[in-house]
Amino acid sequence: MSGSMLILSGPSGCGKSSLISKILKKENAYFSISTTTRDIRSGEKNGINYYYVSREEFEKDIQEGNFLEWAEVHNNYYGTSIKPVIKALQENKLVIFDIDVQGHNIIKEKFPLLTTSVFITTPNQKELEKRLLNRNTDTKEDIQNRLKNAKEEMQRANEYEFFIINDDFNKAFSELKKIIEVAKLKKPLKFINDFSSNW
Repeated sequence: MSGSMLILSGPSGCGKSSLISKILKKENAYFSISTTTRDIRSGEKNGINYYYVSREEFEKDIQEGNFLEWAEVHNNYYGTSIKPVIKALQENKLVIFDIDVQGHNIIKEKFPLLTTSVFITTPNQKELEKRLLNRNTDTKEDIQNRLKNAKEEMQRANEYEFFIINDDFNKAFSELKKIIEVAKLKKPLKFINDFSSNW
């Protein structure tokens, strides 16, 4: 596998989706579409934003070992399917993940030399709440849950290699582009071992 992996995590509403959308226009990249049991939102499409399945279907996939990682967040399951990720890596693509802190640790453990991790956040809690409200997709209760989870996620931001404060979108994108260039320079362990043996 000669591709590389980029994990993006951070509070819901920090701008990850907008950054990913712009990256996909510029890079030879594959965005790992997660599978979820949460309800589809207005404007979302199955197979583009997420694969939307029932809890029963998701739990069946867990039992069959079809996920690279999975977690339960906001009372819903989210998971990453293995096969398309391996295929993209073999095609020398940058594989982008938009996953939570639990998923980050699992993937980092499985692919330590291929993975680069970035935590993205807003300048403060007030700004995050404002963005969530402006999104107009969640109930007040959902927003309060997301803000509560955001505080917990922030406590684990120090587990990531890079940290971006998305206050200015163009600046945040510029920083992310530089990180991607570093990510693509990483070499898998097998390549290093084979090269060393033949050197």
